[in-house]
Amino acid sequence: MKALHFDTSAGASGDMFVGALIDLGVDPRELERQLRLLPVQGYHLHTARRFKSAIQGVKFDVHLEGAPCNEPGHDHGHGDGHTHSHGHEQEHGHAHEHTHGHDHGHDHDHDHAHTRDHAAIRALIQGSGLNDWVRSRALSVFQRIAVAEGKIHGVSPDHVHFHEVGAVDSIVDIVGACIGLDLLGRPRVTAGTMVEGTGFVRCAHGRFPLPAAATLEILGARGIPITQCEETHEMVTPTGAALLAEFAESFGPMQGVVGARVGYGLGTRDHRTRPNVLRAILWEAAGSSAATEWETDRVTVLETNIDDLNPEILGHVLEKALRLGALDAFHTPVQMKKQRPGILLTVLCEPTDADSLTEFLLTETSAFGIRRTQADRCKLRREVIEVGTPFGKVQVKLGRLGDRIVQISPEYESCRSIAAQAGVPLKDIYRAAQTAAEATP
Repeated sequence: MKALHFDTSAGASGDMFVGALIDLGVDPRELERQLRLLPVQGYHLHTARRFKSAIQGVKFDVHLEGAPCNEPGHDHGHGDGHTHSHGHEQEHGHAHEHTHGHDHGHDHDHDHAHTRDHAAIRALIQGSGLNDWVRSRALSVFQRIAVAEGKIHGVSPDHVHFHEVGAVDSIVDIVGACIGLDLLGRPRVTAGTMVEGTGFVRCAHGRFPLPAAATLEILGARGIPITQCEETHEMVTPTGAALLAEFAESFGPMQGVVGARVGYGLGTRDHRTRPNVLRAILWEAAGSSAATEWETDRVTVLETNIDDLNPEILGHVLEKALRLGALDAFHTPVQMKKQRPGILLTVLCEPTDADSLTEFLLTETSAFGIRRTQADRCKLRREVIEVGTPFGKVQVKLGRLGDRIVQISPEYESCRSIAAQAGVPLKDIYRAAQTAAEATP
């Protein structure tokens, strides 16, 4: 089976992601043909072979009709190394997600005369002629961004209005990336450690320190660590973060790479300490009989045995651990030395939270020591949707294994709130939400 690794030591953005896939062999004309199945107009594509820090790769750009084109030597013909695809109508008002650092070298303070909410983008993708796999993965990428933006701004994901990532060029980047992976045979994807610059970025909502708020939320939701370097501008865009959060099964060094093809997606800026390229390595993985379709990550397991703690304090410890960011916290009855009954206290957390939660357990319990181990997890790809029921809208969590929905779980707090408002048993809300979710395409 095919395996694909992204070297993210110089960051990642949507256009660099697509450029790397084209350099690996994705036919740009087939990419253009499939993108025309998306009901978005008023743009043309520009794909060219260029150099960045003496490295040859592909520069991929989406230009809006009527907008100035800054590509050297660019016209609307089909010169050497260039391909173009044109829509038919002008999209009025635009915002370049590209301007998150890699692409045009300026900030995000464009005029946002036209934005799209999450529902509008979902309708665009669902109404396209793209195949089911591409539609599903593109919708999931946008869902990740919507959840992040909703958390930042305190609104439901369905009510999020996109600015940078609602623009035509960013929609094309995201859908184009999904098409490109499909054309490469849907390889298993891994990535290196996410590296971001320092400083500030301006976007539709003001000036913020790096990493950008949406980027940090998107990576955090997948438990993906991010490290800052000495580059003084943005290197990881929300679109780049969402694509890698969606497709990469794990983050770390390459493993078992033999006979690889290498592609480079080029950015525009010149970094001081590293080439501004996204390197993609494609190879045939040995010893894999079938592609696994689950996500993977690594968590830290904190454990301690306790036999002398007030049960009331134990309950407080479990509740507070979850508030402090633990992924899960629980206790299990055990028999300890001298035949005394006790409990095994277990806390699961992100590796980056292990130190703070270890200190918390040492100070809030009677433990004299905490055992720490690392555990690999295999997970379903998660998506939270809102479904309509006779009692009101309810949030439901879906668990996907590849293209299949294998778990449906109505969200307790959402069900409880609707049950209280409607004055009906909670189990009726669960049943209605389950039925509605099962009917979701």
